[in-house]
Amino acid sequence: MAIVEKTFRSGEVIIKEGEMGTTLFRLLEGNVGIYSDYGKKEQFRISFLKSGGFFGEMAIIEASPRSATVVAECSVKVLEIPGNELNSLFEEKPEDLYLFLRHLGNKVQLMINDRNEAMSLLNSAREADAAKKKSLFAKFKKLSNQYQPKVAGFSEPNAETFRKEFEKITDEGPGRIETYTKGQVICNQGDTSDCMYIVRGGKVGLYKDFRGNEETLVTELGDVSYFGEMGLILDEPRDTTAVATSDEAYVEVIYLKDLEEVFSRCPVKIDMLLKHLSFRLRRLTIDFLDICKDITTNYS
Repeated sequence: MAIVEKTFRSGEVIIKEGEMGTTLFRLLEGNVGIYSDYGKKEQFRISFLKSGGFFGEMAIIEASPRSATVVAECSVKVLEIPGNELNSLFEEKPEDLYLFLRHLGNKVQLMINDRNEAMSLLNSAREADAAKKKSLFAKFKKLSNQYQPKVAGFSEPNAETFRKEFEKITDEGPGRIETYTKGQVICNQGDTSDCMYIVRGGKVGLYKDFRGNEETLVTELGDVSYFGEMGLILDEPRDTTAVATSDEAYVEVIYLKDLEEVFSRCPVKIDMLLKHLSFRLRRLTIDFLDICKDITTNYS
């Protein structure tokens, strides 16, 4: 199956929620609407996408059913890309690799924002009087509707998938492996830098307010773990400080300028990055849904 260009008329369904998919799409012209429960009484438009964006990628990254229905909102032109041809597209158009990573990074950032807003609403609901709760829940309902239909299909990411892929990684490519001793800082919260990291051995802790009065260990990472990718993809400040927590930690550093060369010499590293972003998005969504359940169970 080859990469093909297709056109759709206004109102035509391009992909359908619940179906298994083997292709993703690049929107070349026009706009599309992304819906949950399309055609039903509970139909809800999650978002819309303008030309230049990708959609349908989660089904091929994780081999899962389509999570939404995508409908042409005018006459549109798309590039349909089989999952097994994605690397071929990046080889032919290396600039599309970064665009695709930015697309996934933006989805992760939006989910982080929604999760944080839901947590803020939950905290406010715990403290609010009855009059204030009513307005909070109106805002919460608008925020949560787009995710609630996906509850049944969501499960924890499988770390074993990462471990199997990690075994394929060689030291090919321009990324360099650096050694850190216990307690040594790898990168600081608030810094900006166009690089990401792969833990190749040992342990790395991600801290909020490291060595401050409110120091908190957010998570500890071992082999197979990526971190700092949002700084590379979206050029955003680091939201945690990374610190070696084992006697020695071996960390590979990959810079944005080397991304295309990493892909050409060791594409599995990029495949793993895509899976990492997909898993992170799923983990954030699960967290969001847990917050939704807490609000609806205890406060509605």
